[in-house]
Amino acid sequence: MRLQWPNCLNVRDLGGLPTTDGRQTATGALIRSDNLTRLTNAGVEAVRETSVSRIIDVRTPPECEGDPSPFANDQLYRNMPIEREGDPYDPTQTIDQQYVAMLNLNPDLIADAVGAIADAPTGGVVVHCHAGKDRAGTVVALALSLAGVPPEAVAADYAALDDRMRVHFDEQLALINDPAERSQLAESFTARPETMIAALKHLEDKYGGTEQYLRQGGLHDNQLNALRARLVA
Repeated sequence: MRLQWPNCLNVRDLGGLPTTDGRQTATGALIRSDNLTRLTNAGVEAVRETSVSRIIDVRTPPECEGDPSPFANDQLYRNMPIEREGDPYDPTQTIDQQYVAMLNLNPDLIADAVGAIADAPTGGVVVHCHAGKDRAGTVVALALSLAGVPPEAVAADYAALDDRMRVHFDEQLALINDPAERSQLAESFTARPETMIAALKHLEDKYGGTEQYLRQGGLHDNQLNALRARLVA
């Protein structure tokens, strides 16, 4: 369900997704968003009116310093990057390959971010990065997977970008003159269901599934139980 937080471009409540036991994810429990620095004053008030209890910003510290969140000094806010400075990055990789590399490099950081959803006080939890697609999308996808949302539904949610975000991406591409650079950027802007299906399959093949991957990263039983209780209606 889309939320109207002026001027965020890609924000929605992840309630109403099906789970494998016939239930649904709870409305108001988990919200995925693009960068909250886009918010107007009215947008900041809209966030507060949504009864948010925690904001998890998975951008890197330099990103946060250069473009600080309006909630940076609020007790709601946690900066929990899922990448480390110096992590290898190959711009020639497909987005699918980049996701697999990110998952393999930092299971501990990703488990910390998922655990912060579980540990949050009562209320909604916002997870965001810059566009609300890759890093936030990965953390949210793993949380939904733990809650019992089937891979196809997780992947469909990952791929659901607000039309406003697609317009923003198109505007960014139009600024690039070099065809090779534009092609690489266009790949980074994609949100295909197959990308998340491939990431979840990688976790199954290499680690034994999402739960085992996150346990290896440090997520413990109490957090697993709390996450499922929070996210499933």
